[in-house]
Amino acid sequence: MDTVELTSNLTAAPHEVGLSAKRLACISTTSQKFIDGERLAGAVTVVARRGKVVYFKASGMMDIAANKPMQKDTIFRIYSMTKPIAAVAVMMLCEEGKLQLDAPTSTYLPELDGLKVAVDADGESLRLVEADRDMTVRDLMRHTAGLPGAARYMAGQTAVDKRYREAGLHRLHACDLQEMVERLGRIPLLYPPGTKWHYSIAADVLGRLIEVVSGQPFDVFLADRIFQPLGMPDTGFYVPKEKIDRFANMYGPKPGGGLQTIDAPEGGTGHVSKNSFMQKPKFLSAGGGLVSTAADFTRLCLMLSGRGTLEGKQLLKSESVELMTRNHLPAHLIPLDKKPDERYAGLGFGLGVSVRVQQTDWIPASQVDEYGWIGGTSTEFWISPRDELVAITLAQHIPFSELSQTLKPLIYAAILKETPDVHQKPL
Repeated sequence: MDTVELTSNLTAAPHEVGLSAKRLACISTTSQKFIDGERLAGAVTVVARRGKVVYFKASGMMDIAANKPMQKDTIFRIYSMTKPIAAVAVMMLCEEGKLQLDAPTSTYLPELDGLKVAVDADGESLRLVEADRDMTVRDLMRHTAGLPGAARYMAGQTAVDKRYREAGLHRLHACDLQEMVERLGRIPLLYPPGTKWHYSIAADVLGRLIEVVSGQPFDVFLADRIFQPLGMPDTGFYVPKEKIDRFANMYGPKPGGGLQTIDAPEGGTGHVSKNSFMQKPKFLSAGGGLVSTAADFTRLCLMLSGRGTLEGKQLLKSESVELMTRNHLPAHLIPLDKKPDERYAGLGFGLGVSVRVQQTDWIPASQVDEYGWIGGTSTEFWISPRDELVAITLAQHIPFSELSQTLKPLIYAAILKETPDVHQKPL
């Protein structure tokens, strides 16, 4: 199925949904400036409002050396934008009564029962105490479970970091989700569950949770319950051989200026490989393992902005989408502690997505209640329920590009004060 066909019955002219075509054109000129300045090789951007796609364009190159232009159906590594998809899967199982958000995780994964907490996670010695309570499914979804993040256990030198490596957490690419959970059962938590927001491998635990509760491998559940019903044929844990010519190269800055191709980390593991995402991985990372296209991910976002329904197919109840996309952090854990990056100012966290709880000078255009997330190689999506607005920007660049955040105020500025009559001359 061609990418354009995926959204052909979900499109509209900008003025039909209260957006200015002239202002949306600024997306193309701004993207081209990033490309001409060799800050990015290329990107695909989608804007939708009120359930209709009004802007869908590719810019630049997916492979500079081969002179291959970026296409609308280019396949991207979306890394941490996998997390909201895993969250949708969890919400589906909650609706079916197979999971409870506030149940201890050990109810479903007994390997994680009785985990202790490191008293001084940054110290040279290791002292453990009992946790006040068990981590819950909600903790996993909002990153308050006390679990470590990959950056810590890959390179840290504290006693806790060494314990993580002794458990084999730095070799996740060589294990499956069950083995990962077994290894987590042998390490201490960084802090008591619920006391701190810490971006971590909690989503990968959700992947194993989904397997156990559903009785299906994680990739099979996603394909059967989400990708096939929504019409997302290019989303999965690797790029099949017949689609490899659509797979974008990964780029980074070249010493002295310009861009160079770089090897990409395998999903959710930090393990760098020339062949990452080109064959089915053993580790099916719910935190960062998927590839997708702009059209596929647009359909997911339209389902969420449509309160769980797309083209008459209901994946989630509207109440589940509302629950998933509202803030679940107490006030003392806001803003998120991904410092010193100002992009996280004013953000809380829902169930698998960040949620804006206050406006800031950093991105004054952003609306309160806007939700979304990013992937570490310059992919990002955000949805504004108040404005019925969806935006997706996909690129392949390390470190993270500022393109998506640069485009955000331009997209908000395209909203017209009043929706003109459809027979009125478009702006």
